[in-house]
Amino acid sequence: MKALLAKVWANPMTFLGALLCLAIVLAAVLAPWIAPYDPADQDIISRLQPPGGAYPFGTDQFGRDILSRLLWGARISLTVSLGAIAVAVVIGGTIGMLAGYIGGTFDLLVMQVMDVLLSFPSLILGLIVVALLGPDLINLVVAIALTAIAPFARVARAPTMALKERAFVEAGRALGFSHPRILFRHILPNIMSEVMVMASLWMATAVRVEASLSFIGLGVKPPTATWGGMTRDGFENILDAPWLAILPGLAILLLVLGLNMVGDGLRDATDPRLRQE
Repeated sequence: MKALLAKVWANPMTFLGALLCLAIVLAAVLAPWIAPYDPADQDIISRLQPPGGAYPFGTDQFGRDILSRLLWGARISLTVSLGAIAVAVVIGGTIGMLAGYIGGTFDLLVMQVMDVLLSFPSLILGLIVVALLGPDLINLVVAIALTAIAPFARVARAPTMALKERAFVEAGRALGFSHPRILFRHILPNIMSEVMVMASLWMATAVRVEASLSFIGLGVKPPTATWGGMTRDGFENILDAPWLAILPGLAILLLVLGLNMVGDGLRDATDPRLRQE
């Protein structure tokens, strides 16, 4: 593990991506203390103020402070994406491991269901689920998790199929170990690196899907600050106050960029075909 971390941090792009992600996470965690205003407070007299002075990032059409709303909006993006990917890792990873370990008809049926899920674009599948369940935080997590279960199932299935024929697994069976013990104590640790690389890359996808759903009005309901919702609201005044759409869009860009850079670094460090040793 130490050697893996050393390879990851030796990559300057990965280090920069980790710094971007860490800065955004700290901003979200510390939002109640560092946000200069309540994100929902309205001041019509100060509406559409340009960046500067008492409002470093300006105000929106209701006089709400953009900086405060960006800080609080980071909480929504991170909560939804982390929650969705955690659910997808647990459910999708377990399904993939079971399919690869059991094999046969069970594997065939499960993978056909996963193929059906994979046939839907992430945004469209999320749109369908949120439209059916209603726009709120929990439903967003469920919708995005559903789009990610199939990829994680496939990532977990392939190495499980290879590992179940290895000598250490056969030895476990010979010693009378239960199937759950073999799966979760012997196979799972050997596939965790691939799953975690996938998780870091899909975090960026989850952020984009959450922002897209919020942009079209199917995210967390107003007046809760979300980056996608702020971008949508900013388009109403794009000519008079372009910062309203540019700043939350830039925040989404930086978070997605940081997550992709970290994911690429993890992939390069764990994939022997990409290592330059």
